Amino acid sequence: MKAMVVREHGPASVIKPAEVDNPKPGPNDVLLRVRGCALNHLDVWTRSGIPGIKLPLILGCDVAGEVVERGSCVTHLKDGDAVLVSPGLSCGACKECYAGNENVCRYYHILGSGRDGGYAELVSVPAVNCFAVPKGMNFHQAASIPLVFITAWHMLVTRVRLKMNETVLVVGGGSGVGTAAIQIAKLFHCRVIATVGTEDKGKLAQELGADEIIIHSRQNIAEEVKKMTNKSGVEVVFEHVGPAVFGDCLAALATNGRLVTCGATTGAKAEIDITRLFMKHQAVYGSIMGTKREFADLLPFFATGQLKPVVDTVLPLAEAPRAHEILEARKQFGKVVLDPAM
Repeated sequence: MKAMVVREHGPASVIKPAEVDNPKPGPNDVLLRVRGCALNHLDVWTRSGIPGIKLPLILGCDVAGEVVERGSCVTHLKDGDAVLVSPGLSCGACKECYAGNENVCRYYHILGSGRDGGYAELVSVPAVNCFAVPKGMNFHQAASIPLVFITAWHMLVTRVRLKMNETVLVVGGGSGVGTAAIQIAKLFHCRVIATVGTEDKGKLAQELGADEIIIHSRQNIAEEVKKMTNKSGVEVVFEHVGPAVFGDCLAALATNGRLVTCGATTGAKAEIDITRLFMKHQAVYGSIMGTKREFADLLPFFATGQLKPVVDTVLPLAEAPRAHEILEARKQFGKVVLDPAM
């Protein structure tokens, strides 16, 4: 089969086309013909050199496609089924997995980083991670759902327990996870303030439901939030950027506010004003991915149209390096998708 393979860490140009053997599904796996694979910043970090990553590797965690072969123990799927894949993989046999908290399993990893992913014509995945593509949705849209929506749902619904009518600051509202966060917050009828890099992205964020926009390339986040909230701040900050904005995000929090973070694209270390944190009864939450139960909970909102995947660009599989460059330059609004059939 055709695939895009990383054999050494480095810039986008290390992603090379190759002919590789078709993957063979195990007894509990299915083989999918990939119809769409959406990119995430995880792909960039994995390509660049996350410690512990073994090469060669086929990237790509967000996959949608058709079942073409089933393992001997798979009975709930049939050949030809259109599915999208929940990308979090765990051992299934520890106390956290038994409790339904597989995203904190000590062996947890993500498709395309710990196991070959979707930058290929075919991919083998655990059958339990496959969910039916919502009605009326194409494969490119379906591939744009998994990682960002399950991450945003876990952050807002599970970690900070978002309440109706709260004010939420969504950092990076034009990113994949940011577009998901805006929509999930609006399910709770929240007031959403989104930060974006350009006015054009601001307009698109407002079309998704953002009530107010901060252009973080030329406006100070904390100062603008104070103006918009009569100095009270926001109840929730949805953050995934890191030290470039972390201090301002904490300064934008109201008394009893909660900040939840899932990323560190600008670095791994940030300063915290501990005095402000305890004097204002604020809380900081870390969050990683989500569970299959949460994925099952959020998918019905796509069937009703209350949540919508945001596709920016669709490219042929061979243009994976260009897709990475688009992501790293932050030129997209929503998701960049690779299609092996193009």
